[in-house]
Parts: sequence; C-alpha cells; structure tokens
Amino acid sequence: MTEIKIADRKTIGEVQAEFQEHFPFLKIEFYTGEHIEGQGSLDSLKINVDKTIGEVRNKHESGEVSIHGNQKVATLESNFHDVFGLNVQVFRRSANLWLQTTVTDEWTLSQQNETAKEFSLS
Repeated sequence: MTEIKIADRKTIGEVQAEFQEHFPFLKIEFYTGEHIEGQGSLDSLKINVDKTIGEVRNKHESGEVSIHGNQKVATLESNFHDVFGLNVQVFRRSANLWLQTTVTDEWTLSQQNETAKEFSLS
C-alpha cells in the first residue's frame, strides 16, 4: 500500500508523478468539475499540472490518500473527492492512447495497470 500526501503546496503534477511511480501504465488527471458515474470528464475542464492543490480544491484538509492495487478505481476517485474536494479521473494506457476508465471503474488499480501493460507491450 502506498500513501500519497495531499497538501495545499503540492502541485497537481507532483501528485500525478507519485501515482505513476506505483502504477506506470495508469495516470490521474484533475478536473474543475465532477464527472457523472460511468461518464468521462471533458478535456476543457482539465486542470493544469502547474497549479497547486490549494488553488484547485474547496476542502483544505491535509492528509494522505491510501492507494493499493486491490482498490477499485471508483473508490480512489471517490476518496479524492470526498476527503479533499478534488475531482480526479483515472486513465489507462492503450498502446499510444490514454483512455478514461469510465466503463471499468469497478476494476482494481492492479487490473487496470496489468491490462494497460499488456496492450502497451503487444
């Protein structure tokens, strides 16, 4: 299990890099608005990686997000929103594309990462 510290001074890019260290075939993007379950987030709502967490959230609790391979994507996204007021979407690599995991949000992070790895290496 991994802990990613969420603090107002940390940038979106720093959080993304920490996440990708543990799941190299996945990434998370941050958005200004919530997405509806089962639907994707609009590119126009994506937050720039240079913004700090403090600039983009409405709940200013410091803390850590626990991330582990057996965690479902939907749970991770909910935790970011409920605890920190951050809207995130997990993406999975598929060859040269990044796909939002909307249809497979019930998969675990490990399942997503393994599937992405297979597609990227084949």
